[in-house]
Amino acid sequence: MKVAVVGAGSWGTALAMHLARVGCEVSLWAHEEEVVEGIRGARRNPLFLSDFTIPEQVEVTGELAAAVAGARAIVFVVPVQFAREVLRDLRPHLPADAVLVSASKGIEVASLSRMDELVRAELGLPEGAFAALSGPSFAREVAVGLPTAAVLAGTDATALRELQEAFSDKSFRFYTASDVVGVELAGALKNVIAIAAGMATGLELGLNALAALLTRGLHEIARLGVTLGGREETFRGLAGMGDLVLTCTGALSRNRSVGERLGRGEPLE
Repeated sequence: MKVAVVGAGSWGTALAMHLARVGCEVSLWAHEEEVVEGIRGARRNPLFLSDFTIPEQVEVTGELAAAVAGARAIVFVVPVQFAREVLRDLRPHLPADAVLVSASKGIEVASLSRMDELVRAELGLPEGAFAALSGPSFAREVAVGLPTAAVLAGTDATALRELQEAFSDKSFRFYTASDVVGVELAGALKNVIAIAAGMATGLELGLNALAALLTRGLHEIARLGVTLGGREETFRGLAGMGDLVLTCTGALSRNRSVGERLGRGEPLE
């Protein structure tokens, strides 16, 4: 399968590495010229996961048109707050039969839109041509090839099975789901609880408090998610409980880390 990865941060770089390992034909779009030059010249991303060698099968470019040409799947890994602008630039180059897989977790602050809503507004894709990728998946561990599981959520079961088969291997298993709203909300809302979990750790409130915070936090995420149109069982799965546990307890979690530093008295800046 020809796959374009749009966004060469840590997560985009790790996904491009994984997809190359499973045999996909991968093109990686990077916004930063130094990233393009670094990967072309030394097979290293100088800004993100710089200690990893990028497989030769990953072609890198700074041109969106070149990146997505002929792609069956476009894995979109641009931070949500910058997504709308990149989607607008992408629209004239979008292959007719491509499926856009959003690996960007979050909600646009200005509009409170989820990624599926942004994609619908800016690209006009049919509902079945969108999938959300989420779950407990630190980029560095995926780059190493450590065991990981995630979920692909969409409404076209045939397209999801095609993506699942193309993306999965013995170290990274993708499951499928139909609750796009729930998966997207779970991936965004867990960040709030992760910051709180870090603060509890920084304040040295103990493990009892942390366990209570995670449990009640998951309950609140699920209540809000169901109210906004998600399904309750989604929040008990990989995109919900799985990602929450990882982000609240893992040492590689940026949200947990910023919360812990706040709890220790550092200013947010």
